[in-house]
Amino acid sequence: MDEQFIGRGGYEIHSSVLRSYEYKGERIPLLDRGKGIRNPASFSSTLSIMSGWKANRYSDSESDDGWVTYHYRAGDSSDNVKLVRAWENRDPIVYFRAVREGYYVPFYPIIIAENDSVARVVRFPLDPALSFLGDPMEYTEQQRKYAETIVRTRLHQPIFRARVLHAYGGACTVCDLRHSELLDAAHIIGDAQEHGVPHVSNGLAMCKIHHAAYDRSLMGITPDYEVRIDRDLLDEVDGPMLRHGLQDMHGRRIRLPMSRKAYPDRDRLAERFEQFAKWH
Repeated sequence: MDEQFIGRGGYEIHSSVLRSYEYKGERIPLLDRGKGIRNPASFSSTLSIMSGWKANRYSDSESDDGWVTYHYRAGDSSDNVKLVRAWENRDPIVYFRAVREGYYVPFYPIIIAENDSVARVVRFPLDPALSFLGDPMEYTEQQRKYAETIVRTRLHQPIFRARVLHAYGGACTVCDLRHSELLDAAHIIGDAQEHGVPHVSNGLAMCKIHHAAYDRSLMGITPDYEVRIDRDLLDEVDGPMLRHGLQDMHGRRIRLPMSRKAYPDRDRLAERFEQFAKWH
């Protein structure tokens, strides 16, 4: 699964792939959509848990600081025994984060940091580095900034990429390239800025060359969804990559998402294009 998903630039995994996973010829489903927790009979502790696409479907909640609270199953289920054992042994588990119905982004390894047997919940960070920072309510300013960087770059980005690439049909908005391993989710307003939110409307699916050109203001996109290339680049002579990859894109209208709700925000495009225009 890792080779198919990561090696080929995958950005989300369908539940059918996770349920039919095989290891050394043995079928070991990685997901249980009925329970929300996967505990194979041959395993002494939990293999995976998942979030639900519909709110609270599996009684879990994810906070803005990158921690997940996951509730025990009702009653004295053996699933709870294995979940607690994973906490006791610090066994790594997989957390499948839903990005849309039937599709997930995996987080691994996940180590359960807290178990509250009275409230019947466990808590864990989506990135192991967060567990070393202690209680988020007691962060120093330096710890808070570090935690925000982790959440933004390691946690939000995979979900943001999955949703943006899906919205654009897995193709570059500028040139229509469809190889997912060569595609990124570019922010219109950078995620380091307060309004650089990880929403699809603040994203554009771009191949790596156009993403780099956009980030370095060698290419801009107008609020009317048209591509503009840096004037100096338009006059430059430097072979077919420059000509076909950038110069020929000047004046082209970008590919828009399949759903109008996912269209890039015009106000954000205007703000970003104003920055491009200042230098060109």
